Amino acid sequence: MMDTVVVLFNRDLRTHDHPALAAACENARQVVPLFVLDPELPVGHRSAFLAECLADLRRSLRERGGELVIRRGDPVAEAVRLAGEISAQAVYVSLDVSTLAQRRQRRLAEECERSRMEFRGFPGVTIVAPDALRPSGGGDHYRVFTPYWRAWSAHPRRETLKAPDAVHVPEGLEEGLLPEPDHEPSALFRGGETVARERMGQWLKYCVEDYAEGHDDLAGNRTSRLSPYLHFGCLSPLELESMAVNGDAFVRQLCWRDFFHQVTAAFPRINRDDYRSRGQEWRADSGAAQAWKEGMSGVPIVDAGMRQLLTENWMHNRARMIVASFLVRRLRLDWRVGADHFFEMLLDGDIANNYGNWQWMAGTGNNTRPNQTVNHIRQAKRFDPDGEYVRRYVPELGSVPNRAIHEPWRLPAGVPGYPQPLVSMD
Repeated sequence: MMDTVVVLFNRDLRTHDHPALAAACENARQVVPLFVLDPELPVGHRSAFLAECLADLRRSLRERGGELVIRRGDPVAEAVRLAGEISAQAVYVSLDVSTLAQRRQRRLAEECERSRMEFRGFPGVTIVAPDALRPSGGGDHYRVFTPYWRAWSAHPRRETLKAPDAVHVPEGLEEGLLPEPDHEPSALFRGGETVARERMGQWLKYCVEDYAEGHDDLAGNRTSRLSPYLHFGCLSPLELESMAVNGDAFVRQLCWRDFFHQVTAAFPRINRDDYRSRGQEWRADSGAAQAWKEGMSGVPIVDAGMRQLLTENWMHNRARMIVASFLVRRLRLDWRVGADHFFEMLLDGDIANNYGNWQWMAGTGNNTRPNQTVNHIRQAKRFDPDGEYVRRYVPELGSVPNRAIHEPWRLPAGVPGYPQPLVSMD
């Protein structure tokens, strides 16, 4: 039994099924939960959501007799400094996969060794650890989803863990101030584990069995909208999977999340470099890129998705595929233009899922059919047949009849105030 352990929180802002926190409470008399606000890592539109997550985590820890210590600066330096101040014997952390996370973990391990402290990394960001599965034919990760899905489905799961009953912190700790948001809170998503668990309970009780049938309905509210809570670790993906009985289609989506995390662990520059270079030549057209970002491409289904992103900092999964395909296949613009915009705007924008999916659509990633294209009008008519989704986010098309809602350029006079398509849609 150690005297004191520091638990450095990052993308794991919860108390339930938190292996690092649970191990610290089991192995040490005192546990100091720590979150470091890194000024070199601006969170932008996610700042209000993050502030709510941290406030909720602090409340949860205080209910258990603990505290969330907030510091500002370099996470490694602040963790080691705090550990030294309280004579901690170890620093525990949940392991992550991005370049930044892997670099931070290496530096923290080195600094702990230099200071003669134990460093331990724990699972918790994914269901199956990114390094747990290896293809039978060799290689350090799965490059194709289907064999990964089979291996992932058969892999034993660790035990889900209860939230600790008590967290004991040293006396006299300065807790630090919670951050002030740079942006207004989301009207649709309130941050924190408490809200996340309520939403998870409602989703699993009423909606998960209908997911396979309804998740592509653009106008319907039939997706879980749990992705921001998974991104910030307000929910344990393992606990979510274990509770999603009769939800095979939904669990498959959780597997996709793990798939891209194990790809990113092996290829951490997924947000900058082509995973598979196929010799694409991208156009440079800042005007077209800006029109796409503003939802003024002239293609209603694309503009609806982009305006949903602008107003909600979230976008329906089917719309994400449609707007990404339009940028890389129709406009022939570099996937990084779109992926960086998504990463900046989305509440759930993380390195692995965001950039993995964008490279998939661009043909530079894990897609086994890299030249696959999407018929945007056919997608619109299939998944928004009455134009309800389009009218919700593109109000200037409100009076356009159903027969023309997805192709208003075919009307004799077009639609006043709405642009013509950036490219021919024939």
